[in-house]
Amino acid sequence: MLSPNDKKLEKLDPFYRPSMSKQKTSAEIVSEARNALRTVGTQRPFTPREDQRKLFGPTSSRTPENRPPSSFSLHASSFESSDSRPISGARLSPLELKPKAPASPTTEEDPCLAFPKPPVDPAKIRRISSARARLFRAASQGTLLPDRTLPPTESKKTVESKETVVMGDPMVKINGIHLTESDAVGHLKSHPLQLTYDGSFSEIKEQETFKGTTSLPSHLRSGGDQGKRRSRTSSSFNSSDLSRLETRAVSKANLQEKETEIEVDEVFWNTRIVPILHELEKEENIETICAACTQLHHALEEGNMLGNKFKRRSILLKTLYKLVDIGSDVLSLKLAKIILALKVSRKNLLNVCKLIFKISRSEKNDSLIENDSILESLLEVLRSEDLQTNTEAFLYCMGAIKFISGNPGFLDEMISKDAVEILMNLIKQINENTKKCGTCLPNSGHLLVQMTATLRNLVDSPLARSKLLSISALPQLCMVMGQYVADKDVCTNIARIFSKLTSYHDCCVALANYSRCYALFLKLINKYQKKQDLVVRIVFILGNLTAKNNQAREQFCKEKGSIPALLSLFGTFHRLDLGAEKPAAGAGRAQAQDVLIKLTRVLANLAIHPAVGPALAADPLAVGLLLATLEYKSIEDCEELVINTTATINNLSYYQVKNSIIQDKKLYIAELLIKLLVSNNMDGILEAVRVFGNLSQDRDICNFIVQKNVHKFMIALLDAKHQDICFSACGVLLNLTVDKDKRVILKEGGGIKKLVDCLRHFGPTDWQLACLVCKTLWNFSENITNASSCFGDEDTNTLLVLLPSFLDEELALDGSFDQDLKNYHKLHWETEFKPVAQQLLNRIQSHHTFLEPLSLPSF
Repeated sequence: MLSPNDKKLEKLDPFYRPSMSKQKTSAEIVSEARNALRTVGTQRPFTPREDQRKLFGPTSSRTPENRPPSSFSLHASSFESSDSRPISGARLSPLELKPKAPASPTTEEDPCLAFPKPPVDPAKIRRISSARARLFRAASQGTLLPDRTLPPTESKKTVESKETVVMGDPMVKINGIHLTESDAVGHLKSHPLQLTYDGSFSEIKEQETFKGTTSLPSHLRSGGDQGKRRSRTSSSFNSSDLSRLETRAVSKANLQEKETEIEVDEVFWNTRIVPILHELEKEENIETICAACTQLHHALEEGNMLGNKFKRRSILLKTLYKLVDIGSDVLSLKLAKIILALKVSRKNLLNVCKLIFKISRSEKNDSLIENDSILESLLEVLRSEDLQTNTEAFLYCMGAIKFISGNPGFLDEMISKDAVEILMNLIKQINENTKKCGTCLPNSGHLLVQMTATLRNLVDSPLARSKLLSISALPQLCMVMGQYVADKDVCTNIARIFSKLTSYHDCCVALANYSRCYALFLKLINKYQKKQDLVVRIVFILGNLTAKNNQAREQFCKEKGSIPALLSLFGTFHRLDLGAEKPAAGAGRAQAQDVLIKLTRVLANLAIHPAVGPALAADPLAVGLLLATLEYKSIEDCEELVINTTATINNLSYYQVKNSIIQDKKLYIAELLIKLLVSNNMDGILEAVRVFGNLSQDRDICNFIVQKNVHKFMIALLDAKHQDICFSACGVLLNLTVDKDKRVILKEGGGIKKLVDCLRHFGPTDWQLACLVCKTLWNFSENITNASSCFGDEDTNTLLVLLPSFLDEELALDGSFDQDLKNYHKLHWETEFKPVAQQLLNRIQSHHTFLEPLSLPSF
């Protein structure tokens, strides 16, 4: 006679029956995933390393004629000695005031007039003559050409002095004509000779000519041919002109201050810089020149002469440009570092970036780049220069940085120098410009390919990933992908970034929370359905997002056409796989299989959602594609695809719905699963047993299992000493024992003893497996009259000792469980396992006669 408590356990739910109880906690969901629904893991798509360093790799969608070159020649002549202002296209208005007539008719015939010498003492004459000779000698060598035009910084003033040349203010008066400083320079540009007034006109110093410089303190510039503005201008000076120069209306204090600054620069230039320039001009050997370049850089830094404000900058640049033709990579890097530090612009900035790019294409130069700290100079270009003005220069600068980032030894340095922030700032600029203009900017796509490829390398670092999260970079990358959806190279690189990022939990959560990403990924799948290298990564990302996030599953499935898009992709690559059976198509077959592997994983994850799973189970196309995969693929041929497909079928078989295609084809599925059971692949066997665990709730499947002797296989698996396999096999046996006619099968192959051994080995740490074993033994012993005849003497004695010991103990859990999960398992040990174990113990004790003291066998 059964006790009331026994009667409560008389009717046991079949294994894996879906529960319609109250909302479960997250811990319960995690735990029950083992019982029924499981996510599927897979490897990240492999990206082969490119053999050659180029702007665009061999898989690029860009044709050679539609992309910037990675190979080019570069010489000293490629550089410009002057960064001239861009032509405005506007015609200049003629000057209203006419120049003063020349003093002598002979000057009309001289296209390049010299300044007459005033009648001063002979000593002064000698000093002036020697200085002038040096200036003309320098000018004839072409060393006085400027590099860039600098914006004026001083307020405009007019110095009232008739028929004089007064400089040092932005407004200059020449022979009675008022000109702005830049016009005055243009007026005098044919003469590189420049005079320095020192208050008494005691000497003339060598100076370089700058077009439109910020200020021209105490400088006089030679006159020249003004034929485009007027017929002829006299630039002759007499003694009265000199006298007026000496008494010009300029503040004496300001003049003295400027003269002091010039003299300091002059001394430093002559004592520190000029000797190094002489060394560079000798061009004796590479080592000497490189050492001189290093000295030069240090001296310029010490003298505060770096940047674009230094007045003798053009002389330096001209000398450095000439050395490019030597063709040494070591020297070129040192030259490039100095040139960049001098803040060149426009074409010269482009050429120096090309120079570094050319050198960085060879991996053997990575050590040179590291030794010269070129990376810092390149990042400074990206940080300080204007993106829209220097897009092409940025392209080659980023290309070099991309090559450098491919070397793991540079990652820490790049991240510490804020490479992540700099790149994301540029991406943000491009996003804003594209949004503002309504169209993608020219060449920005080429630049984005380099930037995203660099970020792809950087995200291997935990610190880089942390920075990306802290600056909310993932939405910006999604925005780029949306704006450049027609650029497959950009989309592929960003997909590679997300493939890496979503392999980490915090990054995966961050992307999953950006709701717009799902529609974007669907758009890419539909647009690039046959582009394997892109869609395989998109599908991999979706698999990561939906692996542990039920909200992500729901959001994705809410997007219009989401499931049809996945099934269409499945069909496309299924056909490609079938058509790639020839040996020559081996690579294509592997690529098609890789997409199918990732795709079945997404379907398996989506099936966990209670609204999506039943719909997929009732979808003929979805089920048909899964079954077709099992039909033509063996586990020896493609292990991961077969296992993922079986796992997806397992999740779909969990839903016992009337219109389920899985239920309609359950016997056919069972036939396909037998192939897996008899394989030598333990993972495949485990997945097949799990599906049988769900399907065996049906009487027809139970009959199939007995007819095909599958139950014997399940009993044998109890000896596997593999916790998950024992759990799944025990679940199938539990469902079989619901049918009274099939309980006797547990006597075959020592089934009872193996169940008791599983309880003894795994029970103390696994309440779920222990509970299944007790329920199976409970079903088996429903009509018990004698415990020994039912279980056997040895197993009965074991149970009589083992069960009380479990009831007196707490669940033993190792340190791999967090506190919440420990609490969950301990709670269910008390509420789920112990009641079942207590009732089973009561039944055995009530049907057992104790003849001698019992002891637990050693194990």
